[in-house]
Amino acid sequence: MSVDILLSADERIGIAQDMIAHYNAQDADAYVGLMTDDACEAGYRGAVVREGKEGVRSGLKAMFAQFPQNRVTILDSKCIGETVVLHEAVSRAPNGEQFEVLAIYSFEGDKVARVEFIR
Repeated sequence: MSVDILLSADERIGIAQDMIAHYNAQDADAYVGLMTDDACEAGYRGAVVREGKEGVRSGLKAMFAQFPQNRVTILDSKCIGETVVLHEAVSRAPNGEQFEVLAIYSFEGDKVARVEFIR
């Protein structure tokens, strides 16, 4: 039996912000702990790049090994319904590649089911 979990916009934004805090700490386990088992990360309306909780975990661990100083700063956040959008500034290293993304977090209950990136 499925139980609907009603979260406020602030609670959903808080979960997405917690994911970024785990990402910045390079804690892939805590990051995927906030996702559904079949969650994925993908390009916006495009191909899935990390599939399932284990795919996201292994993909993040590989990226963290490649970019040990990688960090995200949240520039803005919005929530509409079950979707959170974060405007993020990404820095691969202090003097490394810098870019901005819009990350779209789609929720199922209190877990993130899909993250899509516009870059």
